[in-house]
Amino acid sequence: MKNRDMTLRASVFTIFLCLLFGGNAVAIKLGFTGLGPFTSAGIRFSMAAIALLLWAWYKKIPLALDPTQRFPILIQSVLFTFQLSCFHLGLTKTTASHGALISNVLPFVVLILAHFFIPGDRITLKKSLGIFLGFLGVLLLFFDKTDLSSDLQKGDMIVLCAVLSWGISAVFVKRIIAGFHVVQITLYPMIFGIPFLFLMGMIWDDPMVISVTPTVVKALLFQSLVTTAFGFVAWNTMLQRFGATALHSFIFIIPLSGVFLGVMILKEPVTPYLLASIGFILAGILVVNIRKRKKALPFPIQ
Repeated sequence: MKNRDMTLRASVFTIFLCLLFGGNAVAIKLGFTGLGPFTSAGIRFSMAAIALLLWAWYKKIPLALDPTQRFPILIQSVLFTFQLSCFHLGLTKTTASHGALISNVLPFVVLILAHFFIPGDRITLKKSLGIFLGFLGVLLLFFDKTDLSSDLQKGDMIVLCAVLSWGISAVFVKRIIAGFHVVQITLYPMIFGIPFLFLMGMIWDDPMVISVTPTVVKALLFQSLVTTAFGFVAWNTMLQRFGATALHSFIFIIPLSGVFLGVMILKEPVTPYLLASIGFILAGILVVNIRKRKKALPFPIQ
């Protein structure tokens, strides 16, 4: 459980992952044009699970769980299913930009929980200041939204529940991940959650399938193969090697990416609030991650 210092190359790779994750809310919203929220999630994770199973077969990665691994995987699977259900449901009532922005509660949850449950991940003045600056940057973006409806606020609260669950899950995974292969801890929660997502789709999605268009197909491929199959494994690999607090400080890039893609794809306006928030977000990342020069460790992602 000893945490390594983030190298420059590891930081760049983490930024790349957060840019991909930032586009996920936009892709999910595009998928909703043809699918119900729970149906969309079920299809997304079915495709991702198949991709991971093929990858494990190709790389000869053992997937069998021993008795000591089963209960931790069950807990993580429940957290995962709750988190994804809330996130997809919340996005049906709020905007993609709001969904990305609310993800910035995550570093605060991780910061507090990691202090108590992860040895070596202590709350420091520098970490607190950096995350606070990043949060201020995101807060500025909310001043662009003056006509919040009650339905939008309800969606925001549901997404907030998803992010709180994500924070608990992130700390829990950090505590148990040393005993698992990253593919195991990524794949099994998906397999556990898929039947429940389709069951919820049968009950609450009306209808489950509206239409299957090229946009819907592309959105599903991005969600399942890029951000889920590749992104989740890569993120868990990084989490296995680095401190949860330092790693999750990069979460501030997700709303930045989400808002940018919202501007490019959904044609949302670029405002002074958006430009100012970029400065605060970048300042927060720099404060958390810049330290005295040390000998860099090899880049962990091969």
